[in-house]
Amino acid sequence: MALQDFRLMMERCSSCSYCKWVPLDKVKSNRFAEGCPSVAYNHFNAYSARGRFQFAFDLLEGITEYTDKAVEVINACMTCGACDVSCKICRYNLEPLEHHIELKTDTVEKGYELPQLKAVIENLKKEGTMQINKVKADRGAWAEGLKVKDLSKEKAEVMFFAGCRYSYDKNLWKVPRAAVEILIKAGVDLGIFGKNENCCAGRANSMGYRAVFNEVADSNLKAWQAAGVKTIVTSCSDCYHSLKRLYTKKGSSIKVLHTLEYLDQLIKEGKIQFTKQVPLTVTYHDPCHLGRQGEEYIPWEGTEKKIRGQIITWEPRKPRYNGAYGIYDAPRDVLNSIPGVKLVEMERIREYAWCCGAGGGCSDAYPDFAAWTAGERITEAKATGAEAIVTACPWCEQSFTYAVGEDGVKMKVYDIVELVQQAL
Repeated sequence: MALQDFRLMMERCSSCSYCKWVPLDKVKSNRFAEGCPSVAYNHFNAYSARGRFQFAFDLLEGITEYTDKAVEVINACMTCGACDVSCKICRYNLEPLEHHIELKTDTVEKGYELPQLKAVIENLKKEGTMQINKVKADRGAWAEGLKVKDLSKEKAEVMFFAGCRYSYDKNLWKVPRAAVEILIKAGVDLGIFGKNENCCAGRANSMGYRAVFNEVADSNLKAWQAAGVKTIVTSCSDCYHSLKRLYTKKGSSIKVLHTLEYLDQLIKEGKIQFTKQVPLTVTYHDPCHLGRQGEEYIPWEGTEKKIRGQIITWEPRKPRYNGAYGIYDAPRDVLNSIPGVKLVEMERIREYAWCCGAGGGCSDAYPDFAAWTAGERITEAKATGAEAIVTACPWCEQSFTYAVGEDGVKMKVYDIVELVQQAL
């Protein structure tokens, strides 16, 4: 699609401000009622989905043009999708998230790139990762010593996709290593590409670099097809979203599971049995890309029409992605199955969860904004009385670890896989 294709949406936005808040019937307090981090941090309508619809419309009309400030406003969005699900409570004919990624893409295609993000993309092109100053040769170091198949040399029923953050952040290596060990012990025929694994490039797409994403995705799909990959398991929620939704849009038929979906299945089948207590009160953070953006993609082609010239509908019926069918139960079922763990919920959960702050390139371009967003979530987690915040994404875990460290808050940060391993 092109920006012009969203023109009707720009015109239909009624300035209701639903995009800024958690839906009213889900609000439990004034303190934790905001949904969009961008407008909550900047306190100006231009940073909301409504503001970006208006800017794009004015751009098409020739009323305004790209300026340094406009590009800053456009990029100061984590593409978390909170605006999208809240909008669809009120409306059914707008796609704020898709529109905003298209707006970011338009800035990139017209040469309005942020230097911070350009450096990230250059490293992706050169080293196959969006981790600055990291090189291809070190990508498989996280798996050294693991008795796991090398898919560049042999076949396996399931491929474990580590992703960039887990591959290069030594502080997080314990998560993918534990996931691989648990799955193999449970009898899963598992393999990895190790140093031959490439970035999924989903973050490049959310930053507006669609052409780069397409190039990387096409290369990955070709390599996986040659290796006979049928099923992919990943512990990274960003990778999960990219492989399950974005790659499927490109025609991929590979089955994609998050590690927690697999673990939940194995636990319920009795293939994983716990023997130890983990006495801990935890609260769970729903990663944006596993939750509201974790819904299965359904291919659709059709046309818009109006009933009696007023009521908008589509022929055939168009899939509606409102976040309700993301991965929410599996992580909670796993936590509730671990002996000794007590789960307490935050106010904003499931499809209305607050973002960790790492998405859309903001952790690279606007670190202060990203840190504030993570700090807001830690404050919400502390309000539950939990001893720890647990999640299912390395980006979230990293964001919260930094926030806890900087604020001096006494709260532990875990990935659920770590707690599973402790209970075995």
